[in-house]
Amino acid sequence: MKAWKYDEYGSVDVLKLATEFAVPDIKDDQVLVKVIAAALNPIDFKRRFGYFKATDSPLPIIPGYDVAGVVVKVGSQVKGLKEGDEVYGDINEKAVDGPKQFGTLAEYTAAEERLLALKPKNLDFVQAAALPLAIETAYEGLERAGFSEGKSILVLNGAGGVGSFVIQLAKHVFGASKVAATSSTGKLELLRSLGADLAIDYTKENFEDLPDKYDVVYDAIGQPEKAVKAVKETGVAVSITGPIPPPGFNFLLTSNGSILTKLNPHLESGKIKVVVDPKSPFPFDKVNEAYAYLESHRATGKVVIYPIP
Repeated sequence: MKAWKYDEYGSVDVLKLATEFAVPDIKDDQVLVKVIAAALNPIDFKRRFGYFKATDSPLPIIPGYDVAGVVVKVGSQVKGLKEGDEVYGDINEKAVDGPKQFGTLAEYTAAEERLLALKPKNLDFVQAAALPLAIETAYEGLERAGFSEGKSILVLNGAGGVGSFVIQLAKHVFGASKVAATSSTGKLELLRSLGADLAIDYTKENFEDLPDKYDVVYDAIGQPEKAVKAVKETGVAVSITGPIPPPGFNFLLTSNGSILTKLNPHLESGKIKVVVDPKSPFPFDKVNEAYAYLESHRATGKVVIYPIP
């Protein structure tokens, strides 16, 4: 099969397109997925830079966490999925602790049944691929922060992959009393369209100096010192980019298809929208260009690869 791989850690230049890669074998609890679309995530390039060398799988590595595709083979212990099912998910249960050697930027990928969910009927494969890691991270962060109906939240980087889902989940699923979010000038209207009551232009205002404080501040960009300054006395800040001082905590997603299954009704009703970057999808032979674009931090929403191949 065709697959993108790297044999050494480094910049986007270490990515190579291989044409003779073996189709992965599946274990009893796994399915083989014919990949139709795959999304890129910042965790991909942090891993490729070698930040998680100590816990990574061996080289060569096929990158990619998010997948949308069709089940073509099922393991003997698989109960809920069958050949022909259209599925999506994040195939790495732990993002940095032993992620799979062979990811989703390939014609086929193997994934545990528990990490996948049936694709929402109203979404195409590009939209479905854009969901798993980002929406699961958004949801798990809100749950861990104890977010609930009537609470207020500030989302840093509300136009990004995770942030765009935090806004929508907080507003439409958890029942937030107030949602504020930061972005650059050109993306303020997007924040409002996703459900933000207050859109803050970080190029013109320092959110940490504004009088409003929040029950939860969700840092999806990497501004921990500032994030904790916007928290109410009884509130909490959550970070997905690294350490954060009290009253904050950081976490890494534990991928779980049941979260996707739980959120499918909200996706199928149109309450939660998928934000795919306007430059997407990138074709399979331009994966290196897609990563270079993601690494420029200019993307809005998710960068997706389609079709494969």
